[in-house]
Amino acid sequence: MAAQVPAPRRSRRGSGAITLHDVAKLAGVAPITASRALNTPALVSAEVLQKVSAAVARTGYVRNHLAGGLASTRSRLVAAVVPTIAGPVFLETVQSLTEALAERGYQLMLGQAGYTGQREDALLEAIIGRRPDGIVLTGIVHSAEGRARLLASGIPVVETWDLTPTPIDMLVGFSHGDVGRAVAAFLHAKGRCRLGVVAGDDERAQRRVAAFEASAMALGLAKARTVSVPAPTTLHAGRQALGELLQGGQVDAVFCSSDLLALGVLTEARVRGLAVPGALAVVGFGDLEFAASLDPALTTVRINGAAIGRQAAAFIVDRAEGRAVAERVIDIGFSIVERDSA
Repeated sequence: MAAQVPAPRRSRRGSGAITLHDVAKLAGVAPITASRALNTPALVSAEVLQKVSAAVARTGYVRNHLAGGLASTRSRLVAAVVPTIAGPVFLETVQSLTEALAERGYQLMLGQAGYTGQREDALLEAIIGRRPDGIVLTGIVHSAEGRARLLASGIPVVETWDLTPTPIDMLVGFSHGDVGRAVAAFLHAKGRCRLGVVAGDDERAQRRVAAFEASAMALGLAKARTVSVPAPTTLHAGRQALGELLQGGQVDAVFCSSDLLALGVLTEARVRGLAVPGALAVVGFGDLEFAASLDPALTTVRINGAAIGRQAAAFIVDRAEGRAVAERVIDIGFSIVERDSA
């Protein structure tokens, strides 16, 4: 029976992390042979591969991808920054981005920046310092410092969930102003004339609100009454906001900046005995999974978040692998999904 080789003790010097040399020693092979087994297993025998794999499993060793990336200038890591992971509206994009990158051998690192520029700046500094193969951002509004750092880094950048003709690098999204104008026209066509808005206080939601208000007035309607709530938005905030709207007078339609807010408005309307859509039409934003299953089913604005994620991944991989990107700005548009609530 072969004697068991004890696992290597961690040195008191340095980080104490298990190294490739530790794995090689435990496997009984040279470090260069262990490296070949991990990086190009077809070049070693099955016996050597089994020994090295067993040593890796025993020690918990993880290859230092950064060291390899420094030699090849490729990390095969992409960083994505979203405002929040608490709200579900971005999940479809994150999921499709993760899957599309994984199919091409890349991994996704996710960061939460909140809705203030200060946290995004600190997060971007940390991300850029790690030199990922690409960075995917939510929105187009960034501080001057953050934008300068991104431009200076030379890292491929994709801005998403927004639209501008002058992106930092590449962009896939839609116009928030167009969303606001389209919803105002939709409600006007339904004969609604006393419009209300319940919206998060984040910059993108407020652009939808401004366009909605301006469009309503251009259609000859009175200025919409608006209640702003803190982002990320919640069902509870939607219930409270409808109460505030009704204190200022009757409204016959409410446009909400998220489906969660719309769910809160629907809940509060039911508690108050307001018939939807008879007395009050409700329109949300996001077309979350629950929207079609509500009673009444929620009319909402559908954004193809999966398409945003797939296109962002394609942008990053093409640039990381040296392929030219012909069309750097892609408008995926949106659609109003009409259901019973409006």
